[in-house]
Amino acid sequence: MTKAENKPKKHIPQRTCIGCREVNEKKTLIRVVKSPNGVCIDPTGRMPGRGAYLHDSKECWEKALKRGALDRALKTEISEADMKTLLDFAEKR
Repeated sequence: MTKAENKPKKHIPQRTCIGCREVNEKKTLIRVVKSPNGVCIDPTGRMPGRGAYLHDSKECWEKALKRGALDRALKTEISEADMKTLLDFAEKR
């Protein structure tokens, strides 16, 4: 056996998309975070605050925003300004 064969597999974090409820690798999803400044998109995935994950697809964003899944996941009510920002981001998908 070589050294490469003896190494344990590296753990890959899994997260659930709140739009479609599908589980994927964390790095393939987009994180939305509730911060003291409101709700925003976290491009690094490391911002402090309560987060939720979505696929990079317009359908998942629309489902999460229209059904209130994002509100529930972040345990907050999303303001009109934040909702507009998120909808604009979803439109670009």
